[in-house]
Amino acid sequence: MDFATARVYAIGLRNRFRGITVREGVLLRGQAGWGEFCPFDDYSDDECVPWLRSALEAADQGWPSPVRDRVQVNTTIPVVSPQQAHDLAVRSGCRTAKIKVADSRSTHAEDCERVAAVRDALGAGGAIRVDANGAWDVDAAVSAINDLDRAAAGLEYVEQPCPSIDELAAVRRRTHVRIAADESIRRAEDPLKVAVSGAADVAVLKVAPLGGVRRALRVAESCGLPCVVSSAVESSVGLAAELALAAALPKLDFACGLGTISLLSADVTGNSLSPVDGELTAVPHAPEPELFSYVAADRETRDRWLSRLHRVAALLTDAERNR
Repeated sequence: MDFATARVYAIGLRNRFRGITVREGVLLRGQAGWGEFCPFDDYSDDECVPWLRSALEAADQGWPSPVRDRVQVNTTIPVVSPQQAHDLAVRSGCRTAKIKVADSRSTHAEDCERVAAVRDALGAGGAIRVDANGAWDVDAAVSAINDLDRAAAGLEYVEQPCPSIDELAAVRRRTHVRIAADESIRRAEDPLKVAVSGAADVAVLKVAPLGGVRRALRVAESCGLPCVVSSAVESSVGLAAELALAAALPKLDFACGLGTISLLSADVTGNSLSPVDGELTAVPHAPEPELFSYVAADRETRDRWLSRLHRVAALLTDAERNR
């Protein structure tokens, strides 16, 4: 692909998320439409190869046909006060909420208060899941999960409580709450070979770090677990690929983590993929980024991302040549 027309965006976040306050990435145009390349800064160039492969799939090939028209989504609650968490949950219109916990900016007691506030917002019929991003060891995870489960009056699941597969398995043996694997899958050297069935009850899949919708579908089949599709906080261009995976999975038992456009202060398109009544409607391709000029990155950011893009493209070419 010719990257001469690549577009680099920079969009502020409404709240700090994953340690960042601005989301950046590159939009790529191909014969099938638009794709998005937006790996986080902590990904090495080698780890970025699947992200570029995913963007090129969207731009050059498009996605498999969907098996469902609508996808239930959760709202994502960042590290905010209990009152803000309550308000975000109410405004979202979703019946499921994923709450970030175990963050350095929040104590465990504050995490529990935030979880309880979201339970109050959703009522008894809502589902609450928490995400620790691998922050705990086994003993800390078991203790924290018990407290958070009480605060939530029942958790749907806990996402990535510990870093490793072995630790997830140990936690799973010591709690009745479902365990979901996220980083253990997407940051594995070969996600197709990660044996998570004894360590988790749910597999969290993200399209970009898995290399595209088709590769993610193969990961879903190989792991043999119920799957939840989650975003990487992309613009609506990248989020469309995540939605395409959720719409194409043969079975979808849980709401997906795709209600993340609300975390951004703007979008590249006027056709943002924002949930209505807790649902997103499947789309055949990514929306046109007709509002890109409003979120275009400055020259320094653009040069940095284009340099990264070309480095990763060279690695992808070498990888494909050696297959």
